[in-house]
Order: sequence, then C-alpha cells, then structure tokens
Amino acid sequence: MWSLCTKIEGGSNIMATLKEYCPVCEKEMALTEMDKSMVFRGIEISYKDHAYVCADCGMEVGTTEQTGRMQKSVSDAYRKATGLLTGEEIRKYRKQIALSQKGLADKMTVGIASIKRWEGGIIQSKSMDKALRAAFWNSEFTNDYTGNRKFSISRVKRVVKYFESLLKQRLLLKGDKLLFMAKYLWYADFVAHRETGKSMTGATYAALPYGPQFNNYKELIDPIKKADQTEAEPFTPEEISILTKIADTFPIAQKVYDASHLETIWKKRETGEIILYSNSSKLIGL
Repeated sequence: MWSLCTKIEGGSNIMATLKEYCPVCEKEMALTEMDKSMVFRGIEISYKDHAYVCADCGMEVGTTEQTGRMQKSVSDAYRKATGLLTGEEIRKYRKQIALSQKGLADKMTVGIASIKRWEGGIIQSKSMDKALRAAFWNSEFTNDYTGNRKFSISRVKRVVKYFESLLKQRLLLKGDKLLFMAKYLWYADFVAHRETGKSMTGATYAALPYGPQFNNYKELIDPIKKADQTEAEPFTPEEISILTKIADTFPIAQKVYDASHLETIWKKRETGEIILYSNSSKLIGL
C-alpha cells in the first residue's frame, strides 16, 4: 500500500494537526529508512527505501514522493549491477564537461526530455548508454587509440590476473613477450569497447606479424610485472561477464592466438599500424 494515511486529532473537522497512523491498528507510524532487496528485470539488487512503518504490526505506507525516491533507488541499483551509468553519474559527468541538459542532448542528437528522464531515474538502453559515454569521454581521451579510457598499467595487471584465475594458468611468464597474454587483453579491450563504449585498460594495439600486440610492448613488460593491481579501478559486472565469456571461448592460449589471426581488423592493417577501437564492432571471434 503506497498512500499516506492520516487521522484528525480529536475527531475535529479542523485539519490543523495531521499525523501518520497505521490503517490496520491505528498506531502512530515513524518515518524509517530500510535496506531492501528484490529481483528486478531478472537481476537481484539491493536498494534503500523510505516509508512510514508501524512499530506494532510492521505495516508500511509511503507518500508519492517516497515512492518516487524508491523507484529511483531501484533504477540506480539495477544500473550499477548491469554496468550502466546511474542518474547521478550522468549528471556528474555532464557537469564535468560543462554541458547543460540541453547541451548534452544536442551533442547526442536526442531530445532534452531523454536526458531529464535518465538523470531522474528512467533506465537508458545499452545503446544510449554507449552514446552517453562517447559524449562524455571522446573529447577527453584519444578515443580511437585508447578506447575512451586513460591507459592504466595497474588495470592491465588486474585483467591479466583475472584471466589467470579463470584459465587456471600463468599468462605473464619469465622472458615472455606477451605473445598470448596480449591476445586475451586485446579481446577484453575491444569487446568491452564494443559492448560498453569504453575499453578495459586504455591500451593501444598495433598490428604485428604475430597478431594484435601492445604498441611498444617491449617497454611495457617490466612495468606490467611490477604493477600493483589493487590500485586499479574494480571491474563492473558487465566487464566480469566479458572476461568470463572470453575465457570460456578460449580456454587455452593457442585458441585465442589462432582466433586473433582470423580477425580482419588485424589482417587489413599494415605491420606496425595501430588497430583503431572504432573497428571493435567488426570483431568475429566473439
């Protein structure tokens, strides 16, 4: 029940003093913040709720305003769980690039009502989430080289270690030239860019004779080995899903190596040429 119940003090018709009373036992109710969980769109989420609660029978009732807050809390919890930008994040990133709601709408070629809805709690589609990310980060980073993310050595190390835990094998070996490891990372970065609009590590890849490889990989081997993965940004649920899918598709290193050599976005590049993230939609191995 989500309507506010009130009772007039002393039975008077003069509504000078209103209080919230339980519709079941008529006891006065207290406004309470509660931690709740539910399955929403097939995903189990946890969220905050506010309602008037009866201490005697546990009955909960809420105002229209409280219902709206609850719905926004559910929306943002779902968006966090599925790797979408929350309403607060959309608002924050919009302000970081000094855009009004209309300015962001114009940049994305959508109506201002869409921006207001997304910031207010309406869940955007995955394709619109990609468009939002592109609007926020394309001007900040060299997007086609780094996939809309600033390069992070610690994030590279975190991805490698996560792959190692999934594959039950070492990828970063003594004397290693990143021959196999780079292929797993390449798929992780390019699939993430295709699915979320943002790479996982911000790494730049070149087309080399033995497949896609870190650009200037020789200079990165020691820094990757020494990097502290705990300094890296944690994975989103969607990134974890992508990493798991890659590991399941390529359970042994030779498979990911062979698959990368079938990719036209590598084969059509000259040796040493950068493989642009704008080609991530052309991947065929995943």
